[in-house]
Amino acid sequence: MITTIEKVVYTGKTHTTGGRNGESHSSDGRLAVKLSAPGSAGPGTNPEQLLAAGWSACFIGAMSKAAVELNLTLPIDTAVDAEIDLGLTENAYFLQARLNVSLPGLAPEIAKQLTETAHKICPYSKATRDNIAVTILLV
Repeated sequence: MITTIEKVVYTGKTHTTGGRNGESHSSDGRLAVKLSAPGSAGPGTNPEQLLAAGWSACFIGAMSKAAVELNLTLPIDTAVDAEIDLGLTENAYFLQARLNVSLPGLAPEIAKQLTETAHKICPYSKATRDNIAVTILLV
């Protein structure tokens, strides 16, 4: 079932040309990025890296919200190293993801509860849920 948004709070807009070997610009002029195919020697980044950056930032925001709900303090040096794999199965492309979460100073069981709650809250996690393999690791 697809959830219908009741109130849009923000819309990110980009204009992209050239696909994986092109460039993308945001409508507000804050983002201008050259794109290159993964593994190439091209001058730009690739969509998998952009997804990893966006998802990891969003996941930290979701952990902040989850920490409030769980009456916890999120460690100042919280970090997420996101890994997005582009792979082939039966000659078709697919993605899978790993979120390697660092929560220094939190007990493992509390960190696990925090990441599980954040995974339920994070819009990127919701968008990919049951669509790609996602692993969340505490590091």
